[in-house]
Amino acid sequence: MPKDNYHVIAYRLLTHLYACLKKGAPVDRAVLTASYFKVSEPYWKHILKTLSQDGYIAGILICPTLNGDMFNTQNIAITHKGIVFLSENSPFQKIKKAVTYIVERFLRIS
Repeated sequence: MPKDNYHVIAYRLLTHLYACLKKGAPVDRAVLTASYFKVSEPYWKHILKTLSQDGYIAGILICPTLNGDMFNTQNIAITHKGIVFLSENSPFQKIKKAVTYIVERFLRIS
């Protein structure tokens, strides 16, 4: 999957926010930029806005201006819903599902 794919960026951002939460560490401000993910500013803002609207992140203040929306990410944090998303979509969960599928299929054949 391409690195600029919405789901890849969302997963990486949520992973960072969750790691900061667990460590009690501040969020790395560099991670909260379009340039960090090598995407356009409008695409980055869309990702942040969507993750916020869908309840995966909180603490973003979006202020409409004549030149477009301004984003304040000073208080950004992962939500419970964001943590659940990470646990359900982790690489280990995907491997577990694949192995389970293969084993179940093999047992049906035997």
